[in-house]
Amino acid sequence: MNVQTVGVVGAGQMGNGISHVFAPSGFDVILSDISEDALARARKDRGKHGAAGRKRADHRGQPR
Repeated sequence: MNVQTVGVVGAGQMGNGISHVFAPSGFDVILSDISEDALARARKDRGKHGAAGRKRADHRGQPR
């Protein structure tokens, strides 16, 4: 099995940190959160740190 894409649910401090570990290692990262603010912070952080892989922040669903 060859894993190329990693999905992280939650763009808070921990989820964003996990994505910052995988992306520079060459993995494509899909970051998902119900909070658009958390995803905006993740996008901003990605610009600061850069990455070899792609990191896509997605807003999925609504809070229940």
